Amino acid sequence: MAKHPTPSPSTARTKSSLPNKDAPLKEDIRLLGRLLGDVLRDQEGDAVFDVVETIRQTAVRFRRESDQQAGADLDKLLKKLTRDQTNSVVRAFSYFSHLANIAEDQHHNRRRRAHLLAGSAAQPGSVAHALTKLDDAGVSGVTVRNFLKDALISPVLTAHPTEVQRKSILDAEREIARLLADRDQPHTPKELRDNSELLRGRIATLWQTRMLRYSKLTVADEIENALSYHRITFLRELPALYDDIESEIATQFPTRARQSGAIAPLAPFVQMGSWIGGDRDGNPNVNAGTMQHALQRQSTTILDFYLEEVHQLGAELSVSTLMVGVSPELEALAQSSPDTSDHRSDEPYRRALIGIYARLAATARDLGATNILRNEVGAASHYITVSEFTQELQIIEDSLVANHGGALVKPRLSTLKRASQIFGFHLASLDMRQSSDVHERVLTELFARSNVEPHYNQLNEDKKIVLLLAKLSNPRPLFSQYINYSDETNSELSILRMAREIRQRYGARAIRNYIISHTETVSDLLEVMVLQQETGLVRIPLDAVDLDTKAVANSEPELMVIPLFETIPDLRAAAEIMQNWMALPPVARLIVEQGRLQEVMLGYSDSNKDGGFLTSNWELYKAEIELVRVFNTAGVKLRLFHGRGGTVGRGGGPSYQAILAQPPGTVNGQIRLTEQGEIIASKFSNPEIGRRNLELLVAATLEASLMPHTAVGKQAQKLSEFEQLMDGLSERAYQAYRHLVYETPGFTDYFFEATPIAEIAELNIGSRPASRKSTRRIEDLRAIPWGFSWGQCRLLLPGWYGFGSALSGWLNEDDAKSKAQKMTLLRTMYKEWPFFATLLSNMDMVLSKTDLAVASRYAALVTDRKLRNSIFKRISQEHELTSGLLSSITGAKERLANNPLLARSIKNRFAYLDPLNHLQVELIKRHRSVTASGKTTEERVKRGIHLSINGIAAGLRNTG
Repeated sequence: MAKHPTPSPSTARTKSSLPNKDAPLKEDIRLLGRLLGDVLRDQEGDAVFDVVETIRQTAVRFRRESDQQAGADLDKLLKKLTRDQTNSVVRAFSYFSHLANIAEDQHHNRRRRAHLLAGSAAQPGSVAHALTKLDDAGVSGVTVRNFLKDALISPVLTAHPTEVQRKSILDAEREIARLLADRDQPHTPKELRDNSELLRGRIATLWQTRMLRYSKLTVADEIENALSYHRITFLRELPALYDDIESEIATQFPTRARQSGAIAPLAPFVQMGSWIGGDRDGNPNVNAGTMQHALQRQSTTILDFYLEEVHQLGAELSVSTLMVGVSPELEALAQSSPDTSDHRSDEPYRRALIGIYARLAATARDLGATNILRNEVGAASHYITVSEFTQELQIIEDSLVANHGGALVKPRLSTLKRASQIFGFHLASLDMRQSSDVHERVLTELFARSNVEPHYNQLNEDKKIVLLLAKLSNPRPLFSQYINYSDETNSELSILRMAREIRQRYGARAIRNYIISHTETVSDLLEVMVLQQETGLVRIPLDAVDLDTKAVANSEPELMVIPLFETIPDLRAAAEIMQNWMALPPVARLIVEQGRLQEVMLGYSDSNKDGGFLTSNWELYKAEIELVRVFNTAGVKLRLFHGRGGTVGRGGGPSYQAILAQPPGTVNGQIRLTEQGEIIASKFSNPEIGRRNLELLVAATLEASLMPHTAVGKQAQKLSEFEQLMDGLSERAYQAYRHLVYETPGFTDYFFEATPIAEIAELNIGSRPASRKSTRRIEDLRAIPWGFSWGQCRLLLPGWYGFGSALSGWLNEDDAKSKAQKMTLLRTMYKEWPFFATLLSNMDMVLSKTDLAVASRYAALVTDRKLRNSIFKRISQEHELTSGLLSSITGAKERLANNPLLARSIKNRFAYLDPLNHLQVELIKRHRSVTASGKTTEERVKRGIHLSINGIAAGLRNTG
């Protein structure tokens, strides 16, 4: 970790002369490792430093040589550690994982800049590359611009119990990243030494900062964590991305751009979303108060940004009318300002901006802000809508452009105006989510207490629909203020009332989606419409809407009711449910109000836990195809909301490839997707990395939506053959997965003993419980900790199990095709079908992080030896089968052959990650042996386990 020599100042940064493009990465890792070692020696002493080095070297020997003696030596070393030594060792390896991540992120940025400086062709995943492909395919610039007018791309931040980073840690790491990036610039020897000392200081700060939370994370904490990513990345990088896209379109389609004359700015087609404070499914801590708090904090954050930018803009626009003229509109705006200082009588831009600042400050106070950093010059009326603010910025821009000041627009004004269009006064749209069974209980009580229906929950589906439609046609409320209701009913109704108030206060974009978990019937959707009617969120009947036109009577659409299809049976029923739903007259009227648009959410996590990796992906694919068919028939635009998680087993993996692998017609310019857990930190804690990830979403959406993709003739016949084969493989994989997880006696015991699931449940890493019910049933366990636990023990089972059995069963089946012919078909699928190629690519990545040798040490935690040997043997055999068949199909003998950078990254960090796994096993042994005897485990042991969880999660990078 720290025995690398210190680079001399004269040679510390000669990266341009190094032939190996990854040499700078190795240099950065060596530097950070050396500095961490220095801090470790300084803080903990030579003895602890020597122990860390010995453990690292022994773990490397265990991995590289499969040396059984090394394994025994490692056991002895770990058992001899004192409790204090153990925690120091765990922290050392954990922080190295964090520092390695920083170095890799910096190297990604470095390589991208080098690529751009070299003037190479646009990289795949860039907007420039996407536009070039579209131009080559005959798609015009006008088509692209018209497409973007109606598009919506929305990353949605969610809080889940896999976010293991504290904000204090993130802040320190961001400064380390800045200092590391600064070393790429030309420096004198002294400047490099100073930089190294600053790095050492920041790493020492990390070491002295508590890595874990000792109190349970609250929803308010989660809201603040999410807001930090807006401040770091989204507020500046998202408007800047729009500028880049406009520039790329003008560059790619220059003739067309000139012919069309003045081109209107791009509409805000990329917008941020959030579940934090509004997602109450399984989280009793989310209520009307958290929703109100979320919007207040979001609004304060964006208004603070606007206030600071307007203040800075006022300092910059020192333009005098003694030098240049201004527009009458700008002069009028300046005259309305509370600023009457003689010193600025000839500086109308400054006076206008002082007036805008005063109006923003009044708006901020009106929307709940309590601390305006700089007091305004004088009183002014608040903005009623954000469009008023945008219009006043436009007046400033128009005046500058008309009076030789166009060059003054770009530095700050255009970004600020763009930000106002993207973020409004709400920052991000807050989604509401609740489980369908809660809605049913609430309506059962409301119907019973109003003497409409005594046992709503016992009605069959047809009778429920009749009753709900009748209620929607009758404006008379079910709720009475003179009747006492259950706490659950009062809470749910208060949440919906709060949603109405939030929309009125912050604008319709503040809350515009209501998601229903566990949607299984049409009545699940109608129930939410009735509850919205009860609280004034939806107006039924919508008589002002003409169903035969696209006319919309209301400029602010109602809250959209969005089903979430999660399990395998739910996915299979999705198309039929939506067909029946859209055929209902009140729903059809509502959809017209929504611009003939309806969103559907697909759940990756639960479908994977329910049916396994292969079946989950295939059922999602089929559901999307069927939904496209149903929506096309109904003449309604489909927007899919992908509930993707961090791991491949939960829909994770590269977003760009995932979007391109979607079935034809399913993107169509409309896509929302969740960003969850520690993946948010991985993607968006570095502004440059964050900008790249946002660009990937835009580029993939452009390609998936506009590139010609109609399959005809032999191509269509081949695709049909692929899909038919996938049906059979999916069924085989489903049976193999279900047989292991749900039908094998004792598997639940194996899972709870061979993974740190129990210890994860104790960790203060989220406001949501790990399980929906107080049971050990896997069915009740939330999908996120399920996947997280398998990642910790390095099996990552949800990302591959069942694939080998499925393919092996089909290959060895006696039918018309020979085994060689079947393998040829699989290889053709891999080469020609994006869905199958992405599936295998993601599985390849998972298998590269899977380690049976490490996993075997976790298996040893299972006390029933017979159960342990039986299940681990099955898992090992399936792993061997899956790995072998994957290699046969792709032709790659080693994992990640097509992604050498990631392969090297994983290989380099395993020497530091493996010890954490070994230490975690040892600590879990200590913890469980103590609790089994009825005693209380020492706090240091618990802390060590939790520290190891943090380090392993950071090392694997997508474990949530």
